[in-house]
Amino acid sequence: MSETQPSTGGAATIERQTQEQLVEPGDHERFSHYAPKAKIMESMVTGTPLIALCGKVWVPTRDPERFPICPKCKEIYNSMPGGAEE
Repeated sequence: MSETQPSTGGAATIERQTQEQLVEPGDHERFSHYAPKAKIMESMVTGTPLIALCGKVWVPTRDPERFPICPKCKEIYNSMPGGAEE
């Protein structure tokens, strides 16, 4: 007698991780975010999304000088060794 494995039918289960939202939806669009400068330039050229210090995933397309700095990014940056206190 042979054992058979149950068929999954090609369907897979996707598990999602939940993230705590510290700001209202859409707030990230109102700020400039901190990320490694080389990665920002690469992302602007290739269109590859990158992750800011605060966790926002985005492709930079706008002039960051036009927006205030994301408070969460700034807080994380300032707490890092070598982070500049303003």
